[in-house]
Amino acid sequence: MPALKLRRIDLTANNAAAQIAKLRDQFRTDTEVVSAASKKKTQAVFGEALPPARAVERICNDVREKGLAAALNYTELFDGVKLKPDQLRVKPAELAEAHANVGDDFLEVIRQIRYNVMQFQSGLLQRDAVMPVSGKHELQVRYRALNRVGVYCPGGAAAYPSTLLMTVCPAQVAGCEQIIVCMPPNATGAYNREMLATCHELGITEVYRLGGAQAIAAMAYGVEGLKPVDMIVGPGNQYVALAKKHVFGQVAIDCIAGPSEIVVLADDSAHPDYVALDLLAQAEHSPGVAVLVTWYEPLMNEIQDALAKRLAKLSRADLAKDSLERFGAIVLAPNKAAAVDCVNAIAPEHLHIQTRDPDAILDDIESAGAVFLGPFTPVAVGDYAAGPSHVLPTGGTARFASGLNTNDFRKRTSILRFTRNGLKDIASDVIFLANKEGLTAHAASVELRANDNGPAARPKPKPEKVPAAAPAKK
Repeated sequence: MPALKLRRIDLTANNAAAQIAKLRDQFRTDTEVVSAASKKKTQAVFGEALPPARAVERICNDVREKGLAAALNYTELFDGVKLKPDQLRVKPAELAEAHANVGDDFLEVIRQIRYNVMQFQSGLLQRDAVMPVSGKHELQVRYRALNRVGVYCPGGAAAYPSTLLMTVCPAQVAGCEQIIVCMPPNATGAYNREMLATCHELGITEVYRLGGAQAIAAMAYGVEGLKPVDMIVGPGNQYVALAKKHVFGQVAIDCIAGPSEIVVLADDSAHPDYVALDLLAQAEHSPGVAVLVTWYEPLMNEIQDALAKRLAKLSRADLAKDSLERFGAIVLAPNKAAAVDCVNAIAPEHLHIQTRDPDAILDDIESAGAVFLGPFTPVAVGDYAAGPSHVLPTGGTARFASGLNTNDFRKRTSILRFTRNGLKDIASDVIFLANKEGLTAHAASVELRANDNGPAARPKPKPEKVPAAAPAKK
């Protein structure tokens, strides 16, 4: 394998800020990150070289207008699979058969991880709250689960039962009654035994053979045989991310996630092989962003050597190497404070702090999807088994977004109840501000009720007399 060529950024350079911004922004959803094969396929389907956003818009609009016929047509064009309408939904017998044949070792792992996730997510549930003010008013916040949730699981280079666990389990903790799953109709998606067995183990009975933007549109708008959902969650490629962006507002979404990212923040105590494998674990997603930030200069060459050594042993070595060279970097900071500032500027999906005292640095971290502390907390434990969902903000969106959790599947309603005395206390403020805004009906609606001389309540109507039943005829 040719030598690894990994970019290096010195934070003391004049253009360092621009280089870091470029590193962060390379996977934004408005940046075209598609393979040559995808571009070729899009041109073949549409007869022109549409950018991803335009292609997604056309797919979503077609599915909205033409329903299942359009969804199945795009499935044939993009996935090469011709499905009949009655093949859209995976039959219960297929789910049960997969579960029966998958093996006890697999199911034991799924059950243990499900327990971990459910335990953690249960502790996050927000509770109804009440604030009473005696004799005047009562304010409440009430939570209710979303009724119907759609989970998208990609089916590309591998099958991802972990994605089912990290999306379905938080929704179940929230109390969602209907959870559906869409997966591409291929060997790593809706025809994969482990994926179907995991659905069955989790109690999911609605599984559909749909992938890509057409699956997102079908869940959002509904098609024949698939009722629309209230929220769509789950990762995917850029077409899936853009489709979620397109249907947002019709439904809720978790986030517009791009490819996976990691920043490792390390000092002289970091183990080079540990760091190298953390970086490779994200790079092997291909594409994936893998960045080392350090203020200990000798670590740069140590990591470079460790990466080269470990790459040779990976099954996806060529893909990981390409990802490192295209999207990765080693960043040298002049000191610890500058290194922390760099991390906050990138706002990574995953941040692994491998320093002598990671807790001391944690307080200064403002933006990261998930933070992993110390040498024995690799990102993989969060990806697969720990408890927090691995659906996390990418592309710098951790500046304002958070990872998926059970409360995202619940809607919040405010409930207010005032007495006449309570209304009188607040009336002057409401009337003053409403009049300032020129909304005089708002002011009048309060003033009339708060006025002691206002209209009295109507008397209760007298109960109607029920006519006696006619005597039975002999």
